[in-house]
Amino acid sequence: MNSRVDNVRTKNLRELLADSGVSSVDFVPPDLEITDLTLDSRAVTPGAAFVALPGTRTHGIGFAAQAVNAGAAAILWEPVEGVIPPRLPEDVPLIGIPRLTAWLGAIADWFFDAPSASVRVIGVTGTNGKTTTAHVIAAALQQLDVTSAYAGTLGYGRVGALHSGSHTTPDCITVHRQIAELREDGVRCLGMEVSSHALDQHRVNGVRFDTAVFMNLTRDHLDYHGTLEAYGEAKAHLFRWPSLRYSIVNVDDAFGREIATRVAHTCLVVLSRAGEIQLDPRWRSEKGEVKQLFARRVTAAPNGLDIDFDGSWGAATLRSRFVGDFNVENLLAVLATLLTSGVSMQDAIGALEKCGPPPGRMETITAPNRPLAIVDYAHTPDALEKALLAVRKHRTGNLVCVFGCGGDRDAGKRPLMGAIAERLADRIIITDDNPRTENGDAIVADILKGLTRPEAAIVERDRAAAINRAIAESAATDVVLIAGKGHEDYQIVGTERRSFSDHEQALKALGRQS
Repeated sequence: MNSRVDNVRTKNLRELLADSGVSSVDFVPPDLEITDLTLDSRAVTPGAAFVALPGTRTHGIGFAAQAVNAGAAAILWEPVEGVIPPRLPEDVPLIGIPRLTAWLGAIADWFFDAPSASVRVIGVTGTNGKTTTAHVIAAALQQLDVTSAYAGTLGYGRVGALHSGSHTTPDCITVHRQIAELREDGVRCLGMEVSSHALDQHRVNGVRFDTAVFMNLTRDHLDYHGTLEAYGEAKAHLFRWPSLRYSIVNVDDAFGREIATRVAHTCLVVLSRAGEIQLDPRWRSEKGEVKQLFARRVTAAPNGLDIDFDGSWGAATLRSRFVGDFNVENLLAVLATLLTSGVSMQDAIGALEKCGPPPGRMETITAPNRPLAIVDYAHTPDALEKALLAVRKHRTGNLVCVFGCGGDRDAGKRPLMGAIAERLADRIIITDDNPRTENGDAIVADILKGLTRPEAAIVERDRAAAINRAIAESAATDVVLIAGKGHEDYQIVGTERRSFSDHEQALKALGRQS
């Protein structure tokens, strides 16, 4: 990928801040030029501006001296009561900007020459389905010869050539830098996952979203947001974006129906997998008509889903390569995005029939005369329930579920997931997910609290051994769902990030070379 965005850009800092809307820039030296923006003092290059923001544990200003030693031309920081900045050399301006966290998106947008003004950015939010939907949007548009990219949990870049990333949505400067790189690479459309954390922490500020897609709202991240209501409102913020032209909303979801009442400034498309939609009179669309797209019939075929679509664009049948009927929601959202892009129904269906799921999203792994293994990222109660119900429809034998729960995360969902696995699977093996710094036995104990017969569950904390056992003890007609980590190629134990892949381990257990 072209990386010129990192090498040739030079901006006058006073003009940059003024253009971004920051008031009172007279205190900034008039002739100060910067060559980069970064929040990471370890990434500072000579001439860069180091941006210091308050964090959950410490303030970035504590790394200002390190940034100066690396050649920073200026330090931008957000003043916080009780935080005293260090003394710096007189030739390195220390510039305090109130609410810099909120302003940074506009600053990064201007620094990188408004990259999202040249790329149609489609933001996808919701508890479940973001990755599949955003990834398949990019893949389908690429099938239609529209140079497209994806950004989210799997990384960023062209489908099939992704660069790795550490968060669903990275920091604000990185978001704009990545879009600028994609623009330089000729990308015209970007399917982007937008997490609730990113919206709450201003990580996507300054991005000119053209389309917002709402998938669903179920329990997750309550350790951060506190309540389901606060979690929902964080996601709803995307639909107040001033640049938004299209809102695509799943109204099978209760919170989706609420969001649909708030987007009259956009062209609204409502989605349902439950047949024709009874339009709520409170739903309004900027162009008058509220468009709808729905599924009339869904059939679980041996190798995927057959879906009869209907709605404002007419009727069509899709024979997909997606397993799991919850993927109907995802495919509805992708199809609506293609149709609002001006693609005909026939061409959109043709493109979708060439697309498959992204890595670790109901990803099937097979071998002759062996059980079917499915690797999926399901790590919430709702996602696990949907995955188990979906898998059952595609197989006639026993259903085995291998799963765990992440450490240092919402503990309330652990017994819920245990209860769901016990109810829907024939056999469950509880193992480690990413225990992080939490005691793994304590995590397992929390999961077991949700079981009515905990003695029937198999506990094997070694994830590789758990996968091996599940596959070795299953018949050719059985299916083994390996849930929780999906595409991840690591396992976090303590503070150590160890190499591990559910996909690779399943291949080995099935006797296939990875």
